[in-house]
Amino acid sequence: MNIAPRPSALSGAVVTEAIRLIEEAGPLDDAAAMREAAATRTTLATRVGRRAALLAQRLRLDEELARMRRGAPWVGLGLVLLIGVAGLALAGSVVGGSDRRINIMAALLSLLGAHLLTLAAWLLGLLLPLRAPRASFGWLWMTLTARVAGGRHGQAPVLLRAATRLLQQARLLPWALGLASHGIWALSFVVVLGAMLFALAFHRYTLSWETTILEPQFFLQAVQALGRIPAWFGFATPDASAVLTPQPNDVAGQRAWALWLTGCVAVYGLLPRVLLLMLSAAIWRLRQRDLQPALDAPYYRRLASRFEALAPAAIVDADPGATHWPTPPPATDTTDALIVAAYELPPGHPWPPAGLPDTAAAVLRVDGSAADRRTLLDTAARLRPRALLLVCRAAASPDRGTERLLRELLAHCGDCRLWLVPDIDTPAPSNDPAVARWRRWLADSGLARITAHDMLADALAGW
Repeated sequence: MNIAPRPSALSGAVVTEAIRLIEEAGPLDDAAAMREAAATRTTLATRVGRRAALLAQRLRLDEELARMRRGAPWVGLGLVLLIGVAGLALAGSVVGGSDRRINIMAALLSLLGAHLLTLAAWLLGLLLPLRAPRASFGWLWMTLTARVAGGRHGQAPVLLRAATRLLQQARLLPWALGLASHGIWALSFVVVLGAMLFALAFHRYTLSWETTILEPQFFLQAVQALGRIPAWFGFATPDASAVLTPQPNDVAGQRAWALWLTGCVAVYGLLPRVLLLMLSAAIWRLRQRDLQPALDAPYYRRLASRFEALAPAAIVDADPGATHWPTPPPATDTTDALIVAAYELPPGHPWPPAGLPDTAAAVLRVDGSAADRRTLLDTAARLRPRALLLVCRAAASPDRGTERLLRELLAHCGDCRLWLVPDIDTPAPSNDPAVARWRRWLADSGLARITAHDMLADALAGW
């Protein structure tokens, strides 16, 4: 009984909204999820969905959602059998009984009464802005599915609230509940009609009406009025004599009563549920694209700001004075030395990295302060290295301070190279656009003699 024609898309939206509901009680530890989602460099909706999926795996929301989807058909089947058995039991001895006598009007009310009440409640929910249209088997189906999947202490109720909120946003809640409710009722009427036709075909029953206070004319008018529409589909209606003076041994009359009862159940029970099921499915298909988180909500705007903070910054405008500052030629009086320096790497980034040659004359870590920059320049001026490797964060923005440092270092070394490293826990993709961005910046800044690499082995080639 899965109401979603595209379960993967709806599942992602439900998980995203569920994470939002969970974080209403307090933010989650999402540093790793934010970094991985930000690294996708796609649309905000995709990054928000990726972050939610990573957090859902940690909270095992995806497992509970999978259990809900597996258990939903069985819960729906249980409701179908419950409605069918209850209707037949209330109708009397349609499938058994000692005397096999059926009060036909009571049987009809028993089979159609709950159906008409729930149908009226569903129609009322379409007309009135009800926040929780719980008077339907669709809502009962969703609630029981969540309870079966999550138990007492699971997160399935949060997933149910998230799905309900998404459906309300898309103006689809009554239609989604109707899709489930009408489907359950339609299958239930198929079960009821099958059991009725089997019992009436292979057993002999006596169908009649009984009353203490009503006039016989009332039953005559009711039978004729209710039989008009079923007659369009070929169902017989008892004539006036059969209604006013029912004869238990009149085979033709009893057959007309049986067909009239079957036709009323089919036309007033099964048919409207099938038609409304088709209407609900059509509206679902038209509006299902709206089942997306409201990215203009304050919660998602805050996430957008955080993603922007993690995104690589745009390259700062070139230093206006750089055009009057020529690039120094390679130093000629260099020594056979190698300097490796980390420049403004995050504090948590491991340093020094594995794979550095043991013959490196100096391995430094420069945090960007004036003192550290001066130490690096003094070391380069003292050692006059044949090669200098500057290690930078690939996602960082090359700015005028970086440009000045590189120009000063070029005056003290023979060859200068950059090794651009990814953030921690973020694998470097092939053809990383961040490396290409640095290379463009080097060319535009007149620093083309400095080469940029994304692999340590390439940066140390020839050493």
